[in-house]
Amino acid sequence: MKRNRYFWSIGFLGYLLWVWSGSAVAQTPVEAAIPKLDYEAVADFFQLPPGVNFVEPAGVAVNSKGHIYVFHRGKHPLMEFDRSGRFIRSIADDLFVTAHMVRVDAEDNIWTTDIGSHVVLKLSPEGRVLLALGRMRLPGDDVLHFNQPTDVAFDGDANIFVTDGYGNSRVLKFDSYGNFLLGWGMKGSGPGQFDTPHTIAIDRNLVYVGDRENARIQIFDINGRFLREWRLGHPYCLFITPDHFIYMADAVASRILKIDRDGKVVGALRGPERGQGRHFDPHEIVVDKDNSIFTAEVLGWRAQKFRLK
Repeated sequence: MKRNRYFWSIGFLGYLLWVWSGSAVAQTPVEAAIPKLDYEAVADFFQLPPGVNFVEPAGVAVNSKGHIYVFHRGKHPLMEFDRSGRFIRSIADDLFVTAHMVRVDAEDNIWTTDIGSHVVLKLSPEGRVLLALGRMRLPGDDVLHFNQPTDVAFDGDANIFVTDGYGNSRVLKFDSYGNFLLGWGMKGSGPGQFDTPHTIAIDRNLVYVGDRENARIQIFDINGRFLREWRLGHPYCLFITPDHFIYMADAVASRILKIDRDGKVVGALRGPERGQGRHFDPHEIVVDKDNSIFTAEVLGWRAQKFRLK
């Protein structure tokens, strides 16, 4: 009897190893088949003023002139650079507590999400406050307050969508004047539920929400109705290009994915292998008109430019 149990155990172990190895073989070609995005980092692109350093850069954005904004957690939190990486100015130094994301809208207004102040700000290109959503340093869960908002996006009617992501697991929609329209989401893993909605992007009438800790992108219509989901990794940031490709930063996997509208991964930009270079930690990304990619990397304390080879 013992002998039969022994051989049964060995056989079952062999079966598990066979399943595991077959599974690994089945998955590896999928990963290996993803084409490499042929980029190279531009060394020392950002020319910081003397005595100034990036501290946990969390956000990066580009305006219509090709100027780059870096949103970080040190002195001069919101900095502007020209196309060549030359420092131009810092903006509204006293407004920010803990930088998270920065976006630029179609009129070159600058939008910031601040997880320390619990506020989303709209700034003019000159740096004047045009709109504030949330209450400064007052977290909450009603429609007048956020609790560590993570990202902001805009639809074709200039409505504003905010992922209220660390303290509250929801998306809130406002009109262009900041009046509340609707909201959806709660903590969970089901359709329309979130575990750290970390990023949001809109393409036509589709709303893409990066549900980071559930390791998926959820897709909704413009009124918050769940449509489908993609499980491609941990979405830290989503950026959509004019030709409707979705770029996803995944700091857990140390890579950036390029995804088509059907959810197929068509390219990947990966960081170096362990022990072969500094950890690649893309928290927010932006793709410029010439297809250059800019990254803000919290753990790496750096912002980078990648250009096509």
